[in-house]
Amino acid sequence: MKPNNTSDEIINCARSLIISGGYNGFSYADIAKVVGVRNATIHHHFPTKSNLVRALIVNYRWEAQLGIAELERNVPEPVEQLRAYIQYWESCIADSSAPFCVCALLATQLPVLPEEVALEVRAHFGTLSTWLASVLERGVAQGKIRLTTSASIEAEGFMATVHGAMLSARAYDDAKIFSVITQPLLKRLLEI
Repeated sequence: MKPNNTSDEIINCARSLIISGGYNGFSYADIAKVVGVRNATIHHHFPTKSNLVRALIVNYRWEAQLGIAELERNVPEPVEQLRAYIQYWESCIADSSAPFCVCALLATQLPVLPEEVALEVRAHFGTLSTWLASVLERGVAQGKIRLTTSASIEAEGFMATVHGAMLSARAYDDAKIFSVITQPLLKRLLEI
């Protein structure tokens, strides 16, 4: 997303700083240096850090929902939707355009996050899980996907595996680790 105003620039900068250092790993002074504004300007747009990060997550959730809607329109087959979802993250990790889901990073910090931020992070996972369960259910109905438990539990496992693969790729500083972990997940679901 290309920033079109100061508010967007602040949000995009905060997103990058969270991905590199977490919720407590940045300050308004850090953002001010990068964006080229004064702290007072940031406070004008976002009176508190929790306001800023909540706005970032609301924006992130909106982008994710648009991406899911686009995937639903352009990739009708459930198996291909799962592949496309994994491929999206694989590409982001490989080219460092979005090397980690910002909500996954913030989820690791839920005990220290302000409640309004934590609620948005949880809502992101709820939306993603619901969508993945629907994809899995459609795949089962078409006879293309095999589940060993309920679609909702499988969706949670799928989501955890993808986010865990992001973490492993980061831990080993090796983008290839992502596909090493996610490909067996797909293979297992497709064993009919």
